[in-house]
Amino acid sequence: MDRLYTLWDHLAQTPLLGICLTLACFVLGDWINKKCKQSPLANPVLISIILVSAVLMITKTDYQAYFNGAKYIHFLLGPATVALAVPLYKNIHHVKAALLPIIVTVIAGCLFAIFSGVSIAALLGGSRETLLSLAPKSVTAPVAMGLSEIIGGTPSLTAVLVILCGIIGAVFGGMVLNLVGVKNKKARGLAIGIASHGIGTARKLSVHETTGAFAGLGMGLNALATAVLLPLLYLFFT
Repeated sequence: MDRLYTLWDHLAQTPLLGICLTLACFVLGDWINKKCKQSPLANPVLISIILVSAVLMITKTDYQAYFNGAKYIHFLLGPATVALAVPLYKNIHHVKAALLPIIVTVIAGCLFAIFSGVSIAALLGGSRETLLSLAPKSVTAPVAMGLSEIIGGTPSLTAVLVILCGIIGAVFGGMVLNLVGVKNKKARGLAIGIASHGIGTARKLSVHETTGAFAGLGMGLNALATAVLLPLLYLFFT
């Protein structure tokens, strides 16, 4: 045990801790997901978050010490997002054939995501700061945090809400779409991308390429629509 503690203490002083812990937890989460026949309830991202949080709490490791290494993996989020253009390019003919419905769906989904979250929180007595932090919850974290800061929300709270929104969508989004009878792969992907950004898109990419391509499209277009519409709505209502 002393040797393990010494090794852990040494790793905590280097970027290796964040890198190794993140990769190990995700590999384990992915293994569990495959053993569960890729059930959305066994989402590898959700499992990884739980495992990493548990390890940091048990070992009383400072988050910043962990992130000193995890930031290198975090950096890859940008290239990974850009790489979503590859499956989208392969399905560009589907996009061209349904361009108008896609645009209408993105705008409707953007407005519904903003007003539904804010309205529910307001009915439950949420503070103004909470409501503003909640408004951009359905777009990818960098865009959401920037918008939150612009309109007077708390970026750190927004980041947590974005992650929760993504995980909930990735885990339960498919079930909801099944319940309402949405079978079309393109429609399913677009809906998940609009509602659950990167985490939901990653889930759909693991299921079907076309579904994942439309999820990536929905994520990107919703980020653009929210970046334009949310500040305008804020100015209008204030």
